[in-house]
Amino acid sequence: MTNRLSAACLAALPEEVARPTYDRGKLDVGVVHLGVGAFHRAHQAVYTEAALAAGDRRWGILGASLRSADIRDALRPQEFLYTLAERDPAGERLQVIGALRDVMVAPEDPGRLLETMARASVKIVSLTVTEKGYCHDPATGALREDHPDILHDLANPARPRTAIGFLAEALARRRAARLSPFTVLTCDNLPSNGHTVQRVLARFAALRDADLGRFVADAVACPCTMVDRIVPATTPEDRERTAAALGALDAWPVATEPFTQWVIEDRFCQGRPDWSIYGAEFVADVAPYEAMKLRLLNGAHSSLAYLGYLAGYATVAEAMSDPDLSAFVTALMTEDALPTLRVPAGADVQTYIEALLARFRNPALKHRTRQIAMDGSQKLPQRLLGTIRDRLAEGAPIARPALSIAAWMRYVTGIDEHGGPIDVSDPLRDDLRRRADAAGLDARRLTPALLDVAAIFGEDLPRDRRFAAAVESALGSLIRRGTRETLRGIVRPPG
Repeated sequence: MTNRLSAACLAALPEEVARPTYDRGKLDVGVVHLGVGAFHRAHQAVYTEAALAAGDRRWGILGASLRSADIRDALRPQEFLYTLAERDPAGERLQVIGALRDVMVAPEDPGRLLETMARASVKIVSLTVTEKGYCHDPATGALREDHPDILHDLANPARPRTAIGFLAEALARRRAARLSPFTVLTCDNLPSNGHTVQRVLARFAALRDADLGRFVADAVACPCTMVDRIVPATTPEDRERTAAALGALDAWPVATEPFTQWVIEDRFCQGRPDWSIYGAEFVADVAPYEAMKLRLLNGAHSSLAYLGYLAGYATVAEAMSDPDLSAFVTALMTEDALPTLRVPAGADVQTYIEALLARFRNPALKHRTRQIAMDGSQKLPQRLLGTIRDRLAEGAPIARPALSIAAWMRYVTGIDEHGGPIDVSDPLRDDLRRRADAAGLDARRLTPALLDVAAIFGEDLPRDRRFAAAVESALGSLIRRGTRETLRGIVRPPG
């Protein structure tokens, strides 16, 4: 197929494919997005597309990759158009998204990205850089002042490497030019994510200059958000399927589920798009929604990832086809996580849980367990450890969440149940592997060796004897009996 997706071919696409109805050439760049990956293109960009289609042309998106040029190189020949494919068992719906106007590759020309972020037209800088992109300590939420990239950015403010470095320098330039600050809108799964990014950014700015630190703390809006949509990594099969449906090649489409949610604290420096057109909810307090999503969806997802991978399941849908694993995850949500939550007013949490289970079972999405298992050291504190701390405080059982932590420990040893290698992807991989290698597959040694990672477990959990004993017991069972037998013992205990 030689025909490439582009503005010139939009009119020739099949009638059922939705496409931009506005003049993309007349869009202003009002949003700079750092971390222009699949999730952003299936979530925030789609909400912005709806606002643009409704007639507000101020909010075109300039994407920025902080690492590789892959996304820029794939989308530039098609004028940064791409296809959103919503899939469920009933079929597929396609939409060509036009909100993304350009993509910059930060390492190639950091000055150009900074100049763009400092423009008066840019009102929002949003982020999906994953938990590790904030260079913070997940256990405390504080900036890691000894992080090599943070040290680099403090010494080289005009050539930053990190999202935090780019934000601070762009805000410093706007302040010097007497321009209003942009809103910093994080869309990553951090606890109290807006407060966390403001704390980290303000501390970094203060290390550069005390006045800049106060400016960030006092004048820059960092709303909290909760985002929800399952977006697997794009596969060659996705590209082939999309090309066949379009009659044109799209080098990087995104496949996702129909469900999407975005809850936003309505606090912006210079306005915002009307994302409510696509269903965004603007609220005064995001915290209950965030906790519900992190502990129910994300906690269950990580548990499925580690247990599912160890049990031999490549995707979440395959893992959910295992009756013991499905029963385990259901009980983890309803019996362990749910009692720790302050449910938002009017929320039907039982319906929410049923919808989550149905989404996990969606066979049309090939969401790989290995993808979800990445960066566990950054994810566990907000996804599972909060539930565990609250359960411990109440004297409640913790066998299921302890098994989830034990499965992560078994996973980061780098050796699967058949003696094969696991390609562990984690910013703490080297330290975790060193500890695991020294301890060997001995739960009595491996458990304290990994619990001693304060950046994950803090100072309190390793000293909690009930927690340590529960994790050691679960890990010992995983090592001796394997994942499936261990699950069976929890879900269908003898007697």
